[in-house]
Amino acid sequence: MADARATAGRVERLRSIMRERGYDAAILRNNPDLRWLTGAERTFDDEDAHTALVTADGLWLHTDSRYFNTFRERLGEGSAWRIDMDDVTPARWAARRVGETGARMVAVEDTLTLAFFEAFERELAAASLACLLPRLHGDVERLRIVKDDEEVELMRHAQSITDAAFEHICGYIKAGMTEMQIKRELEGFMFDHGADGLAFDTIVAAGPDGANPHAQPGAYVVREGDFVTMDFGASYRDYRSDMTRTVAVGEPTEEMRHVYDVVLAANEAVRREARPGQPGRQMHELAVRIISEAGYGDYFKHGLGHGVGIQIHEMPRYSATYDGEVPVGSVITDEPGIYLPGRFGVRIEDFGVMREDGYHVFTQSPHELQVVG
Repeated sequence: MADARATAGRVERLRSIMRERGYDAAILRNNPDLRWLTGAERTFDDEDAHTALVTADGLWLHTDSRYFNTFRERLGEGSAWRIDMDDVTPARWAARRVGETGARMVAVEDTLTLAFFEAFERELAAASLACLLPRLHGDVERLRIVKDDEEVELMRHAQSITDAAFEHICGYIKAGMTEMQIKRELEGFMFDHGADGLAFDTIVAAGPDGANPHAQPGAYVVREGDFVTMDFGASYRDYRSDMTRTVAVGEPTEEMRHVYDVVLAANEAVRREARPGQPGRQMHELAVRIISEAGYGDYFKHGLGHGVGIQIHEMPRYSATYDGEVPVGSVITDEPGIYLPGRFGVRIEDFGVMREDGYHVFTQSPHELQVVG
């Protein structure tokens, strides 16, 4: 059941923005935003089936019969949300609520489909309702940057499942297995040990496939002397974990160990130096500098990190193009890598929460190179 205090705090943060900007109401349809605002866990999926209207003193949620009972169970008796499944289109439902509340300044999310927006405008006109429709411009997404205690604990728990899966897989991997076999074992272990979903589609990339940061696991057969890079995570009550480790199957070469150590140095420097209030590019530039000074600057081209929460990629970011600050309460990854085309790749990723005194990592799996098989 949703934590009423946590969700009330999130609603108040949205209402604070509405008061500052003079909005009478806000219409939300983006499922991750609705999950965050309502606290209704394991209810939202990929269907564009829900519409919320928020005012200074009211909360309404429209859904359909596939979800109605689940919402009632998840939100519990006494919820401030008024849930219905009126047999009308979402646009007509929203226009009716606007008419009932007398709202004249109705903010809408940027993520609304054009089809919904145009239908909503038509429904307002048909009901002879005049109102302005300013954009929220990603306001809810930015509110989600700062995690509350409940969100942090859910991600910490998701990571504990992921750490256990890594320990297990290190005792499982052997030469002769395919990437897909390793992927299935990792995912099965996470489900068997408390995950209620996957954080994202697991990456297992061995040998030369490891030089592709988002390689798709396939039929490649792991050989003695290969690096295997695994990027994976559990989902728990809709919150994600995110971790990458590269292991050696049998004894690696001296060059492989050197590349691993360079990536590890970049990862640990970020962990030490990260502080709240820094622009996101600052830690990215630190990792790039360390890798470049070792002679591998041409082989690290992706961003250093990204926010994690209900979605696996959220704001803020550690990247060359992100000048926004990384505030206290944000949860972000630290994932430098080196990718040598046709040969091998190394990535080491942790994630954690930013506190006043620095970056507190959830990930407990060892940083030392694990030799397996």
